[in-house]
Amino acid sequence: MKSCRSHSLRHLTLSFLSAAALVATAAAEPDFVHEVAPILKSRCVECHSDLKKKGGLSMNLEESFRAGSENGPIVDAAHPEKSLLLDLITTDDEDTQMPPTGKRLSAAEVSTLRKWVQAGAKWEPGFAFKKPAYEPPLRPRNPELPAAMEGRPNPLDRIIDHYLADKNLPRPEPLDDAAFLRRVHLDLTGLLPDAAEARTFIADKDPAKRERLVDALLADNTAYAEHWLTFWNDLLRNDYAGTGYIDGGRKQITGWLYEALYQNMPYDEFVRALVAPSADNEGFADGIKWRGSVSAAQTTPMQYAQSVGQTFLGINLKCASCHDSFVDRWKLSEAYGLAAIYSDTPLELVRCDKPTGKPAVPGWLFPELGTVDANLPKAERLKQLAALITHPQNGRTPRAITNRLWQRLMGRGIVHPVDAMQSPPWNEDLLDYLGFNLAENHQDLKKTLRLICLSQAYQSKAESFSEAPMEANYAYHGPRPKRMTAEEITDAIWQICGTAPAKFDAPVQRHGSGKTPPLAQKESWIWTDTNPVPAGAKATFRKTLKLQKVPDLAAAVISADNSFELYVNGRQVSKGDDWEEPVSIPLKDALRTGDNELLLVVTNGGAGPNPAGALFHALLVQGAQRAELVSDATWEATTSVPDDRGRFNRKPDWKPAVVLTTNPWGKITQSLPMQLTAMESPGPMVRASLLKSDTLMRTLGRPNREQIVTTRPNDLTTLDAMDLNNGALLDDRLAEGARSLLAKRLTSTELASYVWRASLSREPTQGEQQLALSLLGNQPSAASVQDFLWGIFMLPEFQIIR
Repeated sequence: MKSCRSHSLRHLTLSFLSAAALVATAAAEPDFVHEVAPILKSRCVECHSDLKKKGGLSMNLEESFRAGSENGPIVDAAHPEKSLLLDLITTDDEDTQMPPTGKRLSAAEVSTLRKWVQAGAKWEPGFAFKKPAYEPPLRPRNPELPAAMEGRPNPLDRIIDHYLADKNLPRPEPLDDAAFLRRVHLDLTGLLPDAAEARTFIADKDPAKRERLVDALLADNTAYAEHWLTFWNDLLRNDYAGTGYIDGGRKQITGWLYEALYQNMPYDEFVRALVAPSADNEGFADGIKWRGSVSAAQTTPMQYAQSVGQTFLGINLKCASCHDSFVDRWKLSEAYGLAAIYSDTPLELVRCDKPTGKPAVPGWLFPELGTVDANLPKAERLKQLAALITHPQNGRTPRAITNRLWQRLMGRGIVHPVDAMQSPPWNEDLLDYLGFNLAENHQDLKKTLRLICLSQAYQSKAESFSEAPMEANYAYHGPRPKRMTAEEITDAIWQICGTAPAKFDAPVQRHGSGKTPPLAQKESWIWTDTNPVPAGAKATFRKTLKLQKVPDLAAAVISADNSFELYVNGRQVSKGDDWEEPVSIPLKDALRTGDNELLLVVTNGGAGPNPAGALFHALLVQGAQRAELVSDATWEATTSVPDDRGRFNRKPDWKPAVVLTTNPWGKITQSLPMQLTAMESPGPMVRASLLKSDTLMRTLGRPNREQIVTTRPNDLTTLDAMDLNNGALLDDRLAEGARSLLAKRLTSTELASYVWRASLSREPTQGEQQLALSLLGNQPSAASVQDFLWGIFMLPEFQIIR
């Protein structure tokens, strides 16, 4: 009996101890959701989440928690008591303690976390402190198109029409012909439609006329290239002057880029050429070699990683170039991995300008598609990277560029902003279809533009600014209004007034100029006597031109040191104030049958005695006959100066002009004949995209391009508005335009109608015409025309593409 009782007692005792052990174990393991998670959320997650990975640590998900920080795992599974997490929350070292500031964890909180770690730091399955960020698909996708609605077969309309129907949103109203004509001209070529073209287009009843127009605009390779040059200069931070170009720290890619656009290079080939560049386009990859010391994130290899990521993938690696990104999932090691592909020497990871001692491993952001062999030479690594970025299974690259094109035409990206391609689109099918369609069309960007422009979505009225929804709850209601770019406004002024410059700054070979016979005569620099002459000295030169008939073409080019005014038959037709910029002047409208008097009034500048002179060369063409008029000793000269109507108060003392034997202006003498023959067989109008920026273009939003710019501001600042109201450059440009328009000898009514049609692609209303005539007066003057032009160019209807 004793033995039996002893056995039963032992059994009971073991059972009790086992139960007690289970109870003790349960008591020792805190509940994650109710005890551990509140501590982590209140004391840790603010700095250690997917958005703020301080020290490389995110506690948002179990996976990221166990991955640890830049110093490795924070929980030691084999020796829990030695876990870094416990050290950090209990140490007295102010440099390493966590939290780094504020109240320390209480003894009870430390005890809870210690027990949790010692029990294996078990995580509630599926628990996350914050919803994981959206991750775009990597692979391309061809979405199934819904059925066409109401005879609208364009694939984009099929997607959008069903989107609007699902959300019970109204379909935007269609755009009328005049508004469509102006919008598509500016969007595809950056130029306004010709007034005569507008009348013809509006009167045309052919339902296919819009398709024909889009095709014609896209077929104009020069206009297309010189318009989209602005877009790509911004995106590739390419310019003709600015930081780095003088001291060799930066290289242009203009010549290569211009030809690529003119030839409509397939986009995948375009990307590969820039990612793995050659000598003629390496400026994009090389970035800017800043003088002096720069942060680790601004070295040229890091600039390369940032530029490639932003331009071609629409992702932001700038934050990840300093530390793990706070705004999306990219890590410091990934940004450095991309930079290491480009770097000539091994890179060390540098976090917030502090070296980590860890080497950067050359690597591609999406290894699912393939990897870059770190052991290959730099040129071969870049070729591998270029192939991965344009890999047929990489849907991100075509989606990024088609999203940019949609934004340029429609005013807002499908993903917004366009450099936030980690963000969800407002319509995945639309974005995926555009990207897939680009690949299906052999990477032809013009075909993507054509697809968009022929959709009823594009050919719809724009939202008004007051109706535009907030971005936080964006829903598509139609295209957004867009401001004309600085280049478009500048081109429009030149186009309307006929005052485009003859010279440009971009180092490109333009296409489209015809061939003309060489000039037969040589112009000479002339003055009233020998040089040098006092600063401020004036001289007037006279030549009489006798004509039996006004020629088909009459043009002149003038240079004068320092400034000039040209009068023809008592009327000022041109002036200039920079001898290094010869002025091209159409003369036909100023000439008449019989005698024509030309007066060239020149003023010397400078601060003391210095060279002064005038240079003139005119070309007159009537059928096959050509005649020239050049500055030489046959001109008459006087120191008397006429009034603003080309009249002298007293009879001048005319003497033969003196041909100057010395020529300090040699380079101008060489370029002037080319400028003149270009007026006989002119190529396309010189575009603002080919010129260095000026104060007016900067006021209108043209960036300095030291950084990549993907979206220009859509609003003017107060200072910008003041500059447009009082700016000297705009004032001079409008004064030049006024003189050019006056030379057409139009009545006030004709002038008002012409400017209205050319600027707005429509006729003025009766009220608008009356207002214009009240500004111009019965006989338009230079001042009244200038004021009228300013009024037109400041209209929202002119500056906004609706």
